[in-house]
Amino acid sequence: MESSRVVKRLSALAQDSRLAVFRLLVRAGPEGVAAGEIARQLKITPNTLSTHLGILANADLVTSRRDGRSIIYAADYDSMSALLLYLMEDCCQGRPEVCAPLAEVARAACCIEPEGAPS
Repeated sequence: MESSRVVKRLSALAQDSRLAVFRLLVRAGPEGVAAGEIARQLKITPNTLSTHLGILANADLVTSRRDGRSIIYAADYDSMSALLLYLMEDCCQGRPEVCAPLAEVARAACCIEPEGAPS
């Protein structure tokens, strides 16, 4: 991934309301959340939310689709994963104990079963 895309994505997340919107959408899952519901849950005015969603969309962190009169927004998990992978690239320089705690956090956050666990 080019560094300019990484900077754009990190910059989009470097604001309290946008980070809150993104985290809400990550929790919501691929089905997403209507813009009006995001505004209600986070107590953000619709015009301000529209600006924040535009910045997140421009950074490829969210997607949108029309559903009747509503616009549904969802986190772009592929873009988020690419960003996290870029940030973690060459993480431990041959010292797995450095990244081991992060792997455990990722497993817990993403509902990934621990290695060797029965399916």
